[in-house]
Amino acid sequence: MTGSRASAIAATSVYPQNLPLMAARRFSVAPMMDWTDKHCRYFHRMLTKKALLYTEMVTTGALINGDRRRFLRFNPEEHPIALQLGGSNPHDLALCARMAEDYDYDEVNLNVGCPSNRVQNGRFGACLMLEPNLVADCVGAMKQAVTIPVTVKSRIGVDERDSYEELYHFINTVVAAGCDTFIIHARKAWLSGLSPKQNREVPPLQYETIYRLKSDFPDLEIIINGGINTLTQAENLLQQVDGVMVGREAYHNPYFLADVDRCIFKSSELPRSRHEIVELLIPYIQSQLKEGVRLHSITRHILGLFHGETGARLWRRHLSENATKPGAGISIVRDALAFTGL
Repeated sequence: MTGSRASAIAATSVYPQNLPLMAARRFSVAPMMDWTDKHCRYFHRMLTKKALLYTEMVTTGALINGDRRRFLRFNPEEHPIALQLGGSNPHDLALCARMAEDYDYDEVNLNVGCPSNRVQNGRFGACLMLEPNLVADCVGAMKQAVTIPVTVKSRIGVDERDSYEELYHFINTVVAAGCDTFIIHARKAWLSGLSPKQNREVPPLQYETIYRLKSDFPDLEIIINGGINTLTQAENLLQQVDGVMVGREAYHNPYFLADVDRCIFKSSELPRSRHEIVELLIPYIQSQLKEGVRLHSITRHILGLFHGETGARLWRRHLSENATKPGAGISIVRDALAFTGL
């Protein structure tokens, strides 16, 4: 991005200028491949002004050898925003962390939790939990390269290496390199035999393990991820840990996020209605269409906005069937909105 973070923030009324990053981490939306792109995040920011948003995971190779601007650019309204990196080479991660800081990201996060075969073949993701010293070297290099926070997202273990003692050793080793914030998916990962989707559902949730970590490391910021589907559940978890990270529920039922500021951050501001959200998005969609972005690239993220409401099925169907057509424009969104009883 060009210009300073201060000027970017000043250009919008969406980002809460005085909200510390640690406070924002009380509630965050997980990095999700093929989902949490800049259009998705812009939409989510219309729903919650205060939650921390994460990019999709970006590999160090993609940033170093590819079009870094395509991967790193985002809308100023998306603050606070964190970049998640995938990699295992300390030098490369340090270089990419500097890119994150140069592009005005608020945080850079190291992925030590993704169990897919493609990620394993690149020697990053959940398999790195088996190499805590390497993770510490990576974190240490990143910390030396930037002034923004460096965080780690992991599982509670992998394969048969899932004892609490091994998790404690992993955390303790990485803490020594300077990491003080861990986002932990409360399931272990199977590196073979389960698909990424199954790894999000089959291994049982073990929230008690995360609570124990927080007890043993009271000075760390511990954020829990996995199986969080309601704000009541999130509020209960916040009695035990410092933050919650929500994934699929925030995507499939996005209006779930509209009450986050009131329930989690105790804001007195009333949430916007679903129809208000669409009206706020229309100028953004129009600007993106002028830049050559296809309508479907944006509307695919808002299909679940009317989840559970009258007209939700017709809203989804109209957008799904028409937004992919050549020349599809903003009228498609307005026509879909008419099915929802505006």
